[in-house]
Amino acid sequence: MATNPQHLSALRSELKQQRLDGFIIPLTDQHMSEYVGDYAQRLAWATGFTGSAGNGVVLAKSAAVFVDGRYVIQVAEQLDETLVEWHHFEEYPLLKWLTDKATEGQRIGYDPELATISWEQTTGAALASNGIELIAVDSNPIDAAWMDQPEASLEKLFAQPADFAGATPEEKRGHIATALQEQGAEAAVIGMLDSVAWALNIRAADVHCTPVPHAFAILDANEQATLFVDERKLDEAVRVHLGNKVRVEPRTAFYAELEKLGRHGKKILVDPATNNAKIFKTLSDAGATLIEGQDPCILPKARKNATEQQGTRDAHIRDGAAVTEFLCWLEQEAPKGQLDELGAAAKLLEIREKTGLLKDISFDTISAAGPHAALPHYRVCAESNLKLEMDRIYLVDSGGQYRDGTTDITRTVIVGTPTSEMKDCFTRVLRGHIALGTTRFPKGTSGMALDAIARRPLWEVGLDYDHGTGHGVGSFLAVHEGPQRIAKFGTNVPLEAGMILSNEPGYYKAGDFGIRIENLVLVQACTQQEERTMFEFENLTFAPIDRNLIAAESLGQGELKCSMSITQLFTRN
Repeated sequence: MATNPQHLSALRSELKQQRLDGFIIPLTDQHMSEYVGDYAQRLAWATGFTGSAGNGVVLAKSAAVFVDGRYVIQVAEQLDETLVEWHHFEEYPLLKWLTDKATEGQRIGYDPELATISWEQTTGAALASNGIELIAVDSNPIDAAWMDQPEASLEKLFAQPADFAGATPEEKRGHIATALQEQGAEAAVIGMLDSVAWALNIRAADVHCTPVPHAFAILDANEQATLFVDERKLDEAVRVHLGNKVRVEPRTAFYAELEKLGRHGKKILVDPATNNAKIFKTLSDAGATLIEGQDPCILPKARKNATEQQGTRDAHIRDGAAVTEFLCWLEQEAPKGQLDELGAAAKLLEIREKTGLLKDISFDTISAAGPHAALPHYRVCAESNLKLEMDRIYLVDSGGQYRDGTTDITRTVIVGTPTSEMKDCFTRVLRGHIALGTTRFPKGTSGMALDAIARRPLWEVGLDYDHGTGHGVGSFLAVHEGPQRIAKFGTNVPLEAGMILSNEPGYYKAGDFGIRIENLVLVQACTQQEERTMFEFENLTFAPIDRNLIAAESLGQGELKCSMSITQLFTRN
């Protein structure tokens, strides 16, 4: 258990000081990020839950964490349920819990820098209907109670040249300026860290495994820009790279600049999904005209240009060779009975680093033996570290950050001999993986329309998995990138040429084993002339798949052929 009662006590004391009866704790930062810096791990500090997605609430005498299906086992292991409850967010939503627990007249706080405007409006209305007041705090009470809270990163920024990016920042600002003019906007507020990094061709190491700077930006319709960043992070080379059309201001001056734009009555494009509620309120209160629309960087960033596409191919060949070397080593070492999860992850990192080109891993490696493989987002530590045992499954989900591309790959292997159940489940996951990877689809198709293709072999026998089938991937940026996704719900964005996604169906049997097969794919236009414009997936990931887990008799001839050509099946000595 990771719950610290002293942290809860300190937070409750601070809530009392601020005349609050409770506080809502999202797992995000001021930029609506999925992965956050150490300073923003407020949910982990308050409750002990260290997963990468979830929300929490702390009241005077109760507290709870809300997670999705990926984290139900982890959250149960980490929380002291005498202090903090946990719930699946669909089965018992945060708002329902809060209206059940809070009483009329109580004041529940939230940080407007850690919330979207739509969340603020929906939550405020729901609580008000129960006589509960939602209060925007001026200062986060967790920051006041967290005595040893880490400082935000001061890692230096560096340029991502056009040789890797495929376009100069001047060219990007020109395209964005045109888009702003078409929408009648004089400027756009950019809050997402990877959008700031992409637009200005800058990178940093401010977020673990994601090469982005802690910064805001304002992009003007006249092709100029303002970057708000701690100036201690800049050197002369980066200033030269930014040029004289990019003004640099302290990060602390950001909201004052928004007030200035409002006082001048500017028309500002703001994205309600990626800009926090304080941005909306600051601009609106100061008199700005708000034009709600999508962050103008999101779609251009998702549509990788020819340079980025070739870069990701090169990065995947390099990375696939490293993973292949690791799998060969694993086959020799695992049966000896001494290898554990931490040792395997360390060896994989060592092999990747031998290329001399690895800048970072793209997320914490999921090195999961036996029952831990049933945890889709398991994170190994000294306390949880298991040995790789004979006749048990080992799952490794990992990736690398290279200047020319970001990788993400999952391989599942058997140490020893699999059960018939393992083979059947693995083969069904493989069939779904192949079916999705070889699907052709017409222009305008969203990832939601493709998701069932990967699940069908599992659905045939009443099985499924509780995560999306595919997420977008950046170019030396975030390993989880929108707006493209392949999932059951909420993914109506059409897939376009140049988008990179994962193809990762899985199956997880709690307490026993887990299976996932993940490659990255690139959306490409089909070359032949047809009645409709058609797209297909180019496979980017090349590393062996363990055929000892495959029930070959369950594969059709087409699936066998695809297995050989796409996955390069793992052959035992």
